[in-house]
Amino acid sequence: MNQIDSGTISYRDELIRKLIHLCSLSIPIIYYFIPRYDALLILGILSFLALIIDLGRYRSPQFAEYFYKIFGFLLRKHERDNVKKNLNGATYVLISAFLGVLIFPKIIFINAFAILIISDTSAALIGRRYGTKSFLRKSLQGTLAFFISAIVVIIFAPKLNNNVIEYFIGFFAAFVGAIVENISNDLVDDNLSIPLTIGFLMWGMYLIFLPDLSISLTNALK
Repeated sequence: MNQIDSGTISYRDELIRKLIHLCSLSIPIIYYFIPRYDALLILGILSFLALIIDLGRYRSPQFAEYFYKIFGFLLRKHERDNVKKNLNGATYVLISAFLGVLIFPKIIFINAFAILIISDTSAALIGRRYGTKSFLRKSLQGTLAFFISAIVVIIFAPKLNNNVIEYFIGFFAAFVGAIVENISNDLVDDNLSIPLTIGFLMWGMYLIFLPDLSISLTNALK
């Protein structure tokens, strides 16, 4: 979330929401040290449990009352829509992580998912507090916060051989990710759209600009 309008939850609640969101940075960090199969097993179980809990609040009024009493202050309006039955952001994060590990080479997933967690948080907090100038659907300040923080992620995240072109691939993907975050809406959750867009873009650019690394990319850091 990166909006000039403060939205449907307070800044304090948004801050708590994003601090919880930052805990998801543990996913790419842990994945760096464990095999892909183990990561898929763990994320698959967690995604399934999150999905059952999330959908359960729409099926059981008693469970919904208990759920909203604990987590209701963190949910945005569209996440409480009993007609559309949208999932909450945490469930989307886990599903996104599972799909990312399933689809992408490890290095690409780590870069793309770390950008999601760090840069989406930066965009939300900066955009909500300092977003005064409109840009596309949201604020210029929030979008710049996303892009700048994504650049930092690219600089420090693991690479195949630290080829300078790898960094330019990451920088361009960070720019596109910032635009995707800006134009995202309630129809497609940005916890899915951001890492998938960045992941596919980086993978495609590796194949085009670094074809000699494309084979090793698939097997990197298994």
